[in-house]
Amino acid sequence: MENENLKVYPLSDIGNIKVHGRTTGTLSPLILFWTGSALELNAKGSELWIEVESNYDVYEPWVSILVNSVPVSRQMLTEGRRWICVFRGMNGSNVKNVRIIRDVQPMAGGGSCTLQIHAVKFDGEFLPIEEKPYKIEFIGDSITSGEGAIGAKGEEDWIPMFFSAVNNYAKMTADALNAEYRSISQSGWGVFTGWDNNPHSNIPDYYEKVCSLITGEKNAALGAQKKYDFTAWQPDVVVVNLGTNDSGAFNSPEWKDEVTGEVHKQRLNEDGTFSKEDLQAFEEAVRDFLVKLRKYNKNAHIVWAYGMLGIPMMPVIYRAVDAYIRETGDRKVSVFQLPNTTDETIGARSHPGVLSHANAAKALAGYIKEIIV
Repeated sequence: MENENLKVYPLSDIGNIKVHGRTTGTLSPLILFWTGSALELNAKGSELWIEVESNYDVYEPWVSILVNSVPVSRQMLTEGRRWICVFRGMNGSNVKNVRIIRDVQPMAGGGSCTLQIHAVKFDGEFLPIEEKPYKIEFIGDSITSGEGAIGAKGEEDWIPMFFSAVNNYAKMTADALNAEYRSISQSGWGVFTGWDNNPHSNIPDYYEKVCSLITGEKNAALGAQKKYDFTAWQPDVVVVNLGTNDSGAFNSPEWKDEVTGEVHKQRLNEDGTFSKEDLQAFEEAVRDFLVKLRKYNKNAHIVWAYGMLGIPMMPVIYRAVDAYIRETGDRKVSVFQLPNTTDETIGARSHPGVLSHANAAKALAGYIKEIIV
């Protein structure tokens, strides 16, 4: 039976609303660009729907719905604009904290994988959402995107179904610290180069825009290329989990720029060790990114967290951070080694599984607690 008490509310008409993740600032509609981006509501009523719009060329967006911090559903959003039910038949006297979370990273390049929320349909009232005491920004690669954090261990298909923003160390760490968080991540990318030696696949070059690694007119119209307003959301901690793909580049074939003809390759010496010159380039990229991060996050503790898939770049990361501290006198920067993934904690696509993410979050939250409390 249809609920006659349902009313449609454009997001811009709801006073008590919280948006998680980098976005354009508009609610007409709300665009969720990044992994872990979310719409949060405190809903006192019995039935709630949201109006979503999904567009994609190849890789579709997925969402997880959490009610009172517990996942209750997860689904692929097929092409088009439609209403989906969040809950119905619940006790209308109780307040339900609801999060609609984007599970999938933005897909770099000119392709489209967009998720927009236009409105909600509800039979109750929206109550204020309590502010968290801390804010944390996570910057990373496939690990931070939650690739392989859901799905069977034998899965090898590179598809959105096997990405998770819930089985994710970023969310788990934030939850443990009662913190609000945002993530910026892209599978295969590094701080200097991507796993395939593509020098354009580096996060620092795209840090200053809302979500500029997705290109094309459609994404530009949605505001992806806009300068990000750092003053609107200042984190207490910035966690950088980069370096895994930079090390992978040493063991991958060279990358050729089809436009310029230039060839890029992180090289190995004859004995299998990393080229000193190429390690130096990585070290400088780490240092330069720290300078950029400090420019936009004046008071944040910056933690370079690394190690869930091995630590081949750890000595160079330590050198880069030490050099940065000596040069700047900035003492709010440190390195933290994350627990390695094991045969017991591996997930799909040979990536960290939910147990590995949980181990990482427990260790990282404990470390962060020491430096911010």
